[in-house]
Amino acid sequence: MNPEAEVVAHLQRLGVDHEIVPCDPALADTAEFCEAYGYSPDDSANTIVVVGKGTVPKHVACVVLASTRLDVNGVVRKRLEVRKASFASADETIELTGMTIGGVTAFALPDGMPIWIDSAVMARERIILGGGSRSIKVLTPPSTLAKLDGATVVEGLARARE
Repeated sequence: MNPEAEVVAHLQRLGVDHEIVPCDPALADTAEFCEAYGYSPDDSANTIVVVGKGTVPKHVACVVLASTRLDVNGVVRKRLEVRKASFASADETIELTGMTIGGVTAFALPDGMPIWIDSAVMARERIILGGGSRSIKVLTPPSTLAKLDGATVVEGLARARE
């Protein structure tokens, strides 16, 4: 099954309110998507895979609003209990999730991968986030994220962009 189909199937299994929004793959990156389709970065959520460097690498998927910056070297690194953390590379993200950058989402992630959601995401009425590929996005209430296995809401996971 392809990542997009897995995401749609996962949402159907969850039985949650959602809408699949078609997207031109050339406009899938957040800034271009928001501009082209009229969504606010405050309602757009990015799912970012982070790797904590150590003897055994630790991975986590972090969901933050596009209008904020993930605190990789502070909150994420400390929560992972590692000395160094960084964004997973595009290749590593594909290898771990099967999803390409511009389509990565919190839905249909590998079993056991923790999902940390910035508390600011939960304050939005609806969010739009990746759909597993660069061809679709998912529009859903943020409460949907809290239903995911391994999901934890984290206060201060992201900071306002300067």
